Amino acid sequence: MINITLPDGSVKEFEAGATAMDVAKSISEGLARSVISASFNGTKVETTTPLHEDGSLILFTFRDEEGKKAFWHSTSHVMADALQQLYPGIKLTIGPAIDNGFYYDIDFGDQKISENDFKKIEDKMLEIARGKHEFQLRSVTKAEALEFYKNENNPFKVELIENLTDGDITFCDHSNFTDLCRGGHLPNTGFVKAVKLMSVAGAYWRGDENKPQLTRVYGISFPKQKDLTEYLELLEEAKKRNHRLIGKQLDLFSLHEEGPGFIFFHPKGVVIINTLIDFMRNELNKLNYKEIMTPMELSK
Repeated sequence: MINITLPDGSVKEFEAGATAMDVAKSISEGLARSVISASFNGTKVETTTPLHEDGSLILFTFRDEEGKKAFWHSTSHVMADALQQLYPGIKLTIGPAIDNGFYYDIDFGDQKISENDFKKIEDKMLEIARGKHEFQLRSVTKAEALEFYKNENNPFKVELIENLTDGDITFCDHSNFTDLCRGGHLPNTGFVKAVKLMSVAGAYWRGDENKPQLTRVYGISFPKQKDLTEYLELLEEAKKRNHRLIGKQLDLFSLHEEGPGFIFFHPKGVVIINTLIDFMRNELNKLNYKEIMTPMELSK
């Protein structure tokens, strides 16, 4: 038997080999349906990873930052799967989670992708998601990993693997798709209920302009369509409040190539700046300056 300590300090006893999902189910079915990933003794684990020793377990849902990372990283796998099916012959590189969503850098070769293709990719992603394919992490030897990607004719993955240590390499499978990955995944693809591809851009392999240029596809996903709708509405509201746009519309300031990052204030903008400065001076005059001066300033 093993003892599992939960964040609230409570300890539960389980058979050796129990998983994070088993622990979640012992707490409540509702939690089990929401658990995305977990951390055991400070190390990221899958919800299906067998636990064989005493330790502290943290369960993550989409409300948690680590849960979101696992959710979005898992969706990057789904997107890569969809893209491979729609664009045979592409070469995958890396697909991490980011602050808001995920991206995947891909070598499309002679094939092209644009925002006009987003809808069919999203549809394929949701089709894959509805299959509820389990994400399964498995260890492979360095030789096995190199052989797999050499057969795939993928020099990017080969380069990554050559810099890894034998015994510390894992693949993640779902359905017929396999990717080099360290872990942190959803229990299955069915958790993904809403997806949106946000943009496509160029990106150099490993950020080196001397290396091949890849295509970076950005996206975001959610466990509910309602969450995606609210997110897109917030983005639209943020665009309306973009200071660059408002400044131009109100003729307050402008930006020019001659001074990157420098604000060129127009007459109306100068009036606002001077008004704010006068306001701040008046507010400071109402205060006791000694209360806001540093010891060094008082000593002068």
